[in-house]
Amino acid sequence: MGHYLERKGVPTAQVSLIREQTAAIGPPRALWVPFMLGRPFGVPNDPAFQRRVLLRLLSLFEAASGPVLEDFPEDVPADPGDAQGYVCPVSFERPARERGAEDMAGALIDEIAQLAPWHDRARRRRGRSTVGIAGMPIEESGRLIAIFLRGEPVTNLRPDVALGTLLKRCCDDVKAYYFEAAGAQPGQLSARAIDRWFWRDTAAGRVFLHLHEVGRAHSDKSVVTFVERSLVPRAVQQIAASDPDLAHRTPFR
Repeated sequence: MGHYLERKGVPTAQVSLIREQTAAIGPPRALWVPFMLGRPFGVPNDPAFQRRVLLRLLSLFEAASGPVLEDFPEDVPADPGDAQGYVCPVSFERPARERGAEDMAGALIDEIAQLAPWHDRARRRRGRSTVGIAGMPIEESGRLIAIFLRGEPVTNLRPDVALGTLLKRCCDDVKAYYFEAAGAQPGQLSARAIDRWFWRDTAAGRVFLHLHEVGRAHSDKSVVTFVERSLVPRAVQQIAASDPDLAHRTPFR
């Protein structure tokens, strides 16, 4: 669409949520942002941050022609309450301390099953779901992530995309599944409250943090690029590095 409009004399710029895909397509101007799918401007109710994203996008018009692909330099801003406490909208029976990738992978699969009734409720209420970009059931996405976590050989079930892109889509589906399920809870939970719950109190958050470490040694470059650039927001990385409690829950430190 961008190329078509440019040929008609209309400059275009777009926000990219999947960098590898945008690099392959080569639109005239694109700004890659390290945010979850469905949130091209970060988080709701933060106009200052959203304005910085918009201004950075508009600055791409300074280039007379492309393709131009720039990276937005910020993650979603950390909430001051991140280091002090959080709302837990869905309570899981906390297992004994996980001792390795196998335990975490099992906990992830269990959580996905526990959240199923809440996600079904959310889908009925909204009449839709954003889960499904990986093109497989959420349970399969969880199992594929577990294979990466354990460092086992991975068969690319979608040879039409890079392995890192498939992993990203599975992770985005899992995260969207958790967010939608948590959003079905009673009350008006903020996006940040759910975000804190995800990273601090779920096996999925622990899996993502651990995958961020072990994935860097993967033999597939697209996997390394994904885990380094967009799996874990920098704000969460900083909190995990400085929060003994969070570090205690995750074996990556």
